[in-house]
Amino acid sequence: MRGTTLLGILLGVLTIFGAFVLEGGTLGMLILLPALLIVFGGTFAATIAGSTWEQVKRIPRLIALALSPPQYDARRILEQIVEFAAIARREGVLGLERRLPEVGHPYLRKLLLHSIDGMEPETLRQASEAELEALTARHQANINLFVRMGGYSPTMGIIGTVMGLIATLASAGEDPTVLIRHIATAFIATMWGIFMANIVWLPLADKLRTLHQEEVQLWRMMTEGVLAIQQGETPSVVRLRLMASFPLQQQIRLLDQAPLRMESAGSASAR
Repeated sequence: MRGTTLLGILLGVLTIFGAFVLEGGTLGMLILLPALLIVFGGTFAATIAGSTWEQVKRIPRLIALALSPPQYDARRILEQIVEFAAIARREGVLGLERRLPEVGHPYLRKLLLHSIDGMEPETLRQASEAELEALTARHQANINLFVRMGGYSPTMGIIGTVMGLIATLASAGEDPTVLIRHIATAFIATMWGIFMANIVWLPLADKLRTLHQEEVQLWRMMTEGVLAIQQGETPSVVRLRLMASFPLQQQIRLLDQAPLRMESAGSASAR
């Protein structure tokens, strides 16, 4: 999933512009500064006008995030939670403190810290839900930013088309070359507006939405895992509770691998 967004954008560029070249066109025909200025400049101008400066400054970072999202191994996190459940049953929740440096996900480390500090399970659940609600609001604002850009871009293309046609009519009776250039500007502006909306801005919004959904699912799994540890659930019960977050085929593979992992964990603890 890490490189699918960049791959999709490159495939869209290759398909659309490749088809244009096969029809006898050249890429130079599509690079007209007035059309590009209207579409790109107008889109960013409208985005700035409708957003805070903090949101606008996040655009490069959000694009980088969509193109190369951080990777967390959900199955590895599940196994770590199950291992921590076994430790907590033997040594108590305080026994997890020495294992905190091994926790790779910052949110799981935070939940475990709260548990070690003695936070009640219900309070921990409420705090987790409040933080998840705030996370969703922040992510939705980022998603909406690109959705708006996907709406502005075609509109700017239409504005470029109208302006090109106005220039064409105003130049009626003059050099045909000038008329042709104005007509080209009109249609190329529309092309770039639609292209950027449907190949870049809206796919970026969809990718951020997908990343958000996956992160929420992972957060809920970690929350349920830590709550199960606080309640003293057995490792096998914790595993079954957390496996509900995975598709059925992955659940089957996790169950098949569980005995081997439990044996390895038992050998490690014996040493």
